[in-house]
Amino acid sequence: MNSGDYKYIWQAGDWPNWHFDLAALAGPMAEVSRAQGLLLGRLADVGMALRDQASLAALTEDVVKTSEIEGEQLNVESVRSSIARKLGVDIGALAPVDRHVEGVVEMVLDATANCDASVSRERLFGWHAALFPTGYSGLAMIKVGGWRDDANGPMQVVSGPIGRQRVYFEAPPADRLEAEISHFLDWLNGPANEPPLLKAGLGHLWFVTLHPFDDANGRIARAIGDLLLARADGSPQRLYSLSAQIQRERKAYYDILERTQKKSLDVTEWLGWFLDTLHRAVDQAQHTLDAVLAKARFWQHWATTPLNERQVKLLNKLLDGFDGKLTSSKWAAIAKCSSDTALRDINDLLALGVLRKSHAGGRSTNYVLDEHPTGSEHE
Repeated sequence: MNSGDYKYIWQAGDWPNWHFDLAALAGPMAEVSRAQGLLLGRLADVGMALRDQASLAALTEDVVKTSEIEGEQLNVESVRSSIARKLGVDIGALAPVDRHVEGVVEMVLDATANCDASVSRERLFGWHAALFPTGYSGLAMIKVGGWRDDANGPMQVVSGPIGRQRVYFEAPPADRLEAEISHFLDWLNGPANEPPLLKAGLGHLWFVTLHPFDDANGRIARAIGDLLLARADGSPQRLYSLSAQIQRERKAYYDILERTQKKSLDVTEWLGWFLDTLHRAVDQAQHTLDAVLAKARFWQHWATTPLNERQVKLLNKLLDGFDGKLTSSKWAAIAKCSSDTALRDINDLLALGVLRKSHAGGRSTNYVLDEHPTGSEHE
């Protein structure tokens, strides 16, 4: 049967007999492995505490971005605090965490930290239930911790206003799901007949094609991909975030998924895209590591300088990548102090050479870290 005889790949007569051009993918696989080796080589030299900080940064980005891909914004500080608490990483004061953030964190950590454990229906149901602690997705009640039943019609991925919606994809009927999931889990938990990196790409694609839940299929597909990548790496410690890279290339991600699900079972193009995106994710992790090392050097430099709690909190925010420009009014709002206190905190740091006024124009004076501190007592 050729692809002209069906609309979606799951309707093919030989579904799910994936095939791909291994020779065409050998080069991209080697490039990813080389990039991973460079990253791990750097991390081997920095010590366990900084590895933990790099992993915390990668996991925080992973949790935030896998939800952002679906249009959902999580509070970054809450996510970071939740992960730090569960991993036992010291980040100072912890932000409050809500049940929803905890659920996404639990799924991502279970997928990676317990990557060698087999994946069962019950484990997938647990992930799904963790993502929807109230039983609702937005205002809609959904079936939580169980496969969809298609009571309201076939599962479709659509966009556009009601009445003029475009159908990008339609998933297999609900009455096929038990058999389909059995086949998928046998493959997932069985011996790898494919190179491990390709198995991660196939697992992601296969699950998202089945779309077995009422909601969160993309997030769970990416968690399965992360689980298989952790197995491929031989380490449960995550040091890069594929979800964050997918978010940066979100349109290309949806385009390649749509094309793949409407073509043949030759998924070479999808796997090539997956490997290239993974390579960029690993390269991006080098920048994350740079930031972790810069933060460590910063605090080493200022270790003997007495700073108050507000100053430490705001400096850490700047070191972690402050969104926008830091003004005295933002300082007061974040530190929950008066404008006078905020200005006093800032002036102290200006005098020490920790901060400097930004050269960038604007209506309000704003402040940045001084990358070349000159205080003689710190030389």
